[in-house]
Amino acid sequence: MLAFALQVVFVAGGLIYCWMLFHAFSKQRRDGQLVPSTSVAKVGAVGALANFLDTLGVGSFAIKTAFYKQFKLVDDRLLPGTLNGQCVLPTVAQALLFIGAVDVDPVTLIGMMAAAALGACIGAKWVSGLDRQLVRLIMCIALLIVAALIFAGLLGWFPVGGDAMGLGGTKLAIALAGNFIFGALMSVGVGLYAPCMTLVYLLGMNPIAAFPIMMGSCAVLSFFSAGTFIRNGAFDAKAVLAVAIAGPVAVVLAATLVKSMDVEMLKWLVAFVVLYTSASMYRSWQQSRPPAAAHASQ
Repeated sequence: MLAFALQVVFVAGGLIYCWMLFHAFSKQRRDGQLVPSTSVAKVGAVGALANFLDTLGVGSFAIKTAFYKQFKLVDDRLLPGTLNGQCVLPTVAQALLFIGAVDVDPVTLIGMMAAAALGACIGAKWVSGLDRQLVRLIMCIALLIVAALIFAGLLGWFPVGGDAMGLGGTKLAIALAGNFIFGALMSVGVGLYAPCMTLVYLLGMNPIAAFPIMMGSCAVLSFFSAGTFIRNGAFDAKAVLAVAIAGPVAVVLAATLVKSMDVEMLKWLVAFVVLYTSASMYRSWQQSRPPAAAHASQ
């Protein structure tokens, strides 16, 4: 019953977003504001690849940004709004597929989704004042340590992970606090998927339980973040529309793969996702360093 209610909410939110996107696209076309150089086919292909990997827990923003900058597919000025707009329908598709298929404890699921939403709405005001570079470096080191622990557990050197589908007591409190922080950190460009997946796994839950939790959390967040950019017209409507079509198709294909994996394979997937995210954080930190500091370290 809970899964159905959540699916109704996500479908309703998705339909409202589709109306907003169509209205904004029509307005940009009528006013001659569509970016003529945007290749719908190329952006759609990048979006499909990124959202396929996103469904595996890797995250799509870093992948899309790398391709868009390398091949000059999206104007840098419109990049934040475009990325946020592109993630809505694929994330909704992810949430619909996993919340209906994975039986997670309702208190844990709803609690962590609400915590992430509160973090994005309330905690972001505090987090946005933090030094972005410091946050990236801390997350890079933390995720690297966690990846080492997960690999050690998989190799039998250190006990980690579990099979629970819900949390209670102190563990639930830690999970709620963690997701609140992860929701807030999205305002400085730190994705929620890998940290949330890591937290759930380290607290002893089954790795598959992370998927509806992290995807439901981001689906809720995306409605608010993307809506703001669309209302302000600060996005590439053609690029968003391309991924709004291609992204959900890739999500369905990837979801089929994830749900067919056994628990052991999922544990290895979690380990590599965390390691990749740590490396991505380091790369972002290094690329954003002031030229003088970067030169001095060479």
